Amino acid sequence: MRWGYALHVVGVLLTCIGLTMAFPLMFSVYYGDPGAMPLVWSMALTVICGLALFLGFRDPARSKVMTHREGMAIVALGWILAGCFGGLPFYFGGVFDSVVDCVFESLSGFSTTGASVLVNIEAVPRGLLFWRSLTHWLGGMGIIVLSLAILPFLGLGGMQLYRAEVPGPAPDKLRPRIKDTAMTLWKVYVLFSAAETVLLMLGGMDLFDALCHTFGTMATGGFSTKNASIAHYQSAYIEAVVTVFMLIAGINFSLHYLALKGRPRAMLRDPEFRFFCGLFLVFALLITVFVAVVEHHGPLDSFRYSSFQVASVLTTTGFVSADYEIWPPVCQAVLLLCMFIGGCAGSTGGGMKCMRVLLLFKHSYQELFRIIHPRAVSQVKLGRTVVPPDVLSGVWAFFLLWIGLFVAAGLVVAATGVDLVTSFASSLACIGNIGPGIGGVGPTQNYAFLPEPAKWTLSLSMLLGRLEIYTVVILFVPEFWRK
Repeated sequence: MRWGYALHVVGVLLTCIGLTMAFPLMFSVYYGDPGAMPLVWSMALTVICGLALFLGFRDPARSKVMTHREGMAIVALGWILAGCFGGLPFYFGGVFDSVVDCVFESLSGFSTTGASVLVNIEAVPRGLLFWRSLTHWLGGMGIIVLSLAILPFLGLGGMQLYRAEVPGPAPDKLRPRIKDTAMTLWKVYVLFSAAETVLLMLGGMDLFDALCHTFGTMATGGFSTKNASIAHYQSAYIEAVVTVFMLIAGINFSLHYLALKGRPRAMLRDPEFRFFCGLFLVFALLITVFVAVVEHHGPLDSFRYSSFQVASVLTTTGFVSADYEIWPPVCQAVLLLCMFIGGCAGSTGGGMKCMRVLLLFKHSYQELFRIIHPRAVSQVKLGRTVVPPDVLSGVWAFFLLWIGLFVAAGLVVAATGVDLVTSFASSLACIGNIGPGIGGVGPTQNYAFLPEPAKWTLSLSMLLGRLEIYTVVILFVPEFWRK
């Protein structure tokens, strides 16, 4: 492990994060709010520390190809420092009194979780709110992927960083050079972000609110500038626009690229895409029926609220247009199931990912088939592609780790005195990068009341969920450090 080289690269990432604070600073200056100086101090400190790491840890063996271990260490350390330094504007701005709240809000933004400890969002200066939402957008497609796109000298060994960060069982390499792949993904990301911003402004939002909600949508994060989230606007048009773009963000961005290049059939032929769309339609229609019958809403209003909340939870965005905790229990159960599943591999969504869930179903069915036909030769396929046994074993290992860590985090939160439903709901919402859950962390509440040990535990859970568990957990495995 070349720690000098690792810290050298992390210094570049930290410098980039510091420079991006210039964007919220411009809004802060424009609105004349008190968030300007906290952003100036935060940007200066972050850039200075980043340059110190970059200049102070130069590795003479830099020409050596980056190893897989070094890539994972760089990604994990980079995201940890991003969460810590990203909380500086909240600390210097006096938004929170404790360090844990600053780190929690920052990590929630970068990990696109959307779990908040802010009690009164609308009282926060606009510049700091813009930074809060911008952390979503940067973390959605990935800090490392952005760095690979704009910093050519990171192209050496870049695939190790790309694999360690991009969510999904198998990241797609669209172009021969990893730098070009990263740039391609970011172009698609920016294109959809620009389109949603324009559409939201046509619905009555100003540029500030449109950008902030676009960042939360495309990153499937869910931070809003309003206390009531999307429900504040009471607009069917805005809800429809956000619903469509939440679903877009929950789909593999490689498929979007192929569709934009004139190959839309590649999207329709993708088994995971069809599975994702099928789940959305079935769950949305099911909740629509129960909300219409039990809550006595009209069919159009029922579908409006149901489709929005299913899209929000399934893609792990976390925006809220209605209080689903007053819906029938079966509706809450369906949304709870959505929290476990999540978006597609290669999307900005969290959760276990539709591809893994689909493979678990197919492999389970294959085992049942073998019991009935012990001499038959059967293979698990995704479309026409045969899935190798090692991939299936990896999916099962991920599933067990995911469930195990979810339960462990829930038990730790419960040990701090939080009730059982809230403990496990908050654990699921954080490791799945969802944000709002049920119980004490439902759609109309937040995480501010939790004890500090619980907040640190959930902060780690958010990081585990965003980096697909392995990148963080492997750092605690003794074999990782042995030659």
